[in-house]
Amino acid sequence: MTLKKFLTIGFVAAVLVACGDDSSSATDSDEVSSSSACEDCDGSSSSKAKSSSCSAKSSSSSSVPEWYVDPSTVVKGTMTDERDGQTYKTVKIGTQTWMAENLNYASYTDVPYEHYPHTSDSISWCYDNDPANCAKYGRLYTWAAAMDSVGTWTANGKGCGFRNECSPTYPVRGVCPEGWHLPATAEFETLFTAVGEVFTTGKMLKSTSGWNWNEHDDLNGNGTDDYSFAVLPAGGRNFDGLFGDEGYDASFWSSTEDDSEYVYIMYMYHYSNDVYLGHDGKYNGISVRCVMD
Repeated sequence: MTLKKFLTIGFVAAVLVACGDDSSSATDSDEVSSSSACEDCDGSSSSKAKSSSCSAKSSSSSSVPEWYVDPSTVVKGTMTDERDGQTYKTVKIGTQTWMAENLNYASYTDVPYEHYPHTSDSISWCYDNDPANCAKYGRLYTWAAAMDSVGTWTANGKGCGFRNECSPTYPVRGVCPEGWHLPATAEFETLFTAVGEVFTTGKMLKSTSGWNWNEHDDLNGNGTDDYSFAVLPAGGRNFDGLFGDEGYDASFWSSTEDDSEYVYIMYMYHYSNDVYLGHDGKYNGISVRCVMD
């Protein structure tokens, strides 16, 4: 059983489309991807996936939308986290500058994790507790750790954690380096819009290696990494302390809370070329990508 089967996820729509009167149901696990959007996506809590009531309408292929960012215009760079000296690749896509690697700051390693019946001496981890995986994928953080819920660096996300609804002050630096912050869902949507490909946004943001074979379509699960965003399938850690889905999926925290137990995330699957926005439990451990202030 893969990690995603442990996660309780509901879905919201991303961008690039409009709602229509026709009703349609998402396939498989009722996912709603970047290729459909709906005004009725209110982010209400649910332990089941939501179906979309919108019909996808892609932009005309005969013209280039003004919000589309040509991959040849992206600007690659680096930044150094002064807290530990680690250097990260960065990429400027349109108006946004993102880290092009997952955060690997060893934060909250001495803060106890408790989610009955499992306990841990940390609320951030390397996949399979192997330091080599931190070097490869970055660390996996609970939402409380990602938001800096104890206020180590700023008070913007203080008090945000499992079973505790909060009112963060945006932007939320969270665990990110100074001058960077944990993205809100709207910032993920801006990224999707810039990439502009309705059904291949995920593929264009994925790394060109590391993803497992797509057994659904008998195709390679790797991406094309057109924008040097280089998403790797880091997997995650569930509330029982089990790691899973390395090679199969990637998930990233947002700073946008749904309710006391769930938060909006961005994620990708090895068998899909789409990118998704959905819910995840605050107690799980997943990746962090920071965006520049």
